Amino acid sequence: MSIPAIAVKNLVKKFGDSTVLHGIDLEIPQGQVSCLIGPSGSGKSTLLRCMAFLEEATLGTITIDGEVLGFSENAEGLRERLPAATNRAIRGRIGMVFQQFNLWPHMTALGNVSEALKTVHKMSRKDAEERAMAQLVKVGLESRAGHYPSQLSGGQQQRVAIARALALKPKIMLFDEPTSSLDPELTGEVLNVMRDLATEGMTMVVVSHEIGFAATVGQQMTFLDHGKVLFTGEPKDVFRKPRHPRLEQFLDTYLDRGASMLL
Repeated sequence: MSIPAIAVKNLVKKFGDSTVLHGIDLEIPQGQVSCLIGPSGSGKSTLLRCMAFLEEATLGTITIDGEVLGFSENAEGLRERLPAATNRAIRGRIGMVFQQFNLWPHMTALGNVSEALKTVHKMSRKDAEERAMAQLVKVGLESRAGHYPSQLSGGQQQRVAIARALALKPKIMLFDEPTSSLDPELTGEVLNVMRDLATEGMTMVVVSHEIGFAATVGQQMTFLDHGKVLFTGEPKDVFRKPRHPRLEQFLDTYLDRGASMLL
């Protein structure tokens, strides 16, 4: 059996006195698309941010390709922070795309994608821009390389953000509701790029309310509610009845919402 791309074990996350994640156990297979679904406030984005080490878990462990990220637990169950250099190296295997595009407004699309290559990876301007342009071609934006974010649509800005993450050559891509701020037409642009990545075998974890995308592209679906994993399985298992009552209720709201749009 291959080592999971990401393994989450007994993950607990607290903010003050509030517990957001309650003992999460989850494995993300290599080369597959795993979708996290569930109602707002269920802990999906927090779990994703813990996987990226943007949030530090309160308890539990996360491994990336079998290597522990952030903290390990010793024989006595005490947490020990790993060296910063170790965390940086492991974290470098992960690319992340957020709800907001977070582009630098004073830089062109090419500049946004190439900046980290020059400043963090110390690549020459020529090499950095060549790699950046290759990623803009990948997301269909080579003709917009010289445009600033204010000159791009929301869908184009999000595709630049995806190109920026891909330019760092991650092994795993995390998407935190990447289409939540886009209208339906622009949503399609971004989802098509993600479909292409899935076809190429990129390991992806996607937090999304796009149930259709999760059902057709996702190979694993995990349903969270109130910070707990209630169900993990293939899409066909999610939509097969009988279902977990809470999952049934959640999916019914989508059917109701879809029906209301047709009236």
